[in-house]
Amino acid sequence: MIWNVIYVKPRTEKKVEAALLKMGIKAYCPVVTEIHQWSDRKKKVEVPLLKSYVFVQLNNNERDLVFQVANVVRYLFWLGKPAIVRDNEITIMQNWLVAQNTTFTVESIQPGDRIAIKTGPFKGEKGLVKEISKNRIQLLLLDLEMKITLNRA
Repeated sequence: MIWNVIYVKPRTEKKVEAALLKMGIKAYCPVVTEIHQWSDRKKKVEVPLLKSYVFVQLNNNERDLVFQVANVVRYLFWLGKPAIVRDNEITIMQNWLVAQNTTFTVESIQPGDRIAIKTGPFKGEKGLVKEISKNRIQLLLLDLEMKITLNRA
């Protein structure tokens, strides 16, 4: 089944996800943990990976149900059609978030090289090397249209 992307009001992503799940609609808001520092303390805070976006999985005849939830603005469209995300792309994103601090081994590559990722959460994806530094490599994942940074082992 495919996922649709809904645009929500800023800073309401997790609330919208919870409300949709409560209604029985399969929803996903990818979150990452960041450390926020105030003058008196530091705190780990879960923040949405994609600001103002929530993924929903439902049938076409149920599309209007999401508007019963406060703070849902609209569906995201791409080239005049509702934006869709394949199930395997959501799985890849979930795996990436789980393995966020994983170190990858890469050998003898140059910017502009096309590579296939053989292990880890992006296994099987094809990418283009954008930039190489001493400790990191930036890749553009072609199928996902997503830029990632990998730590070198």
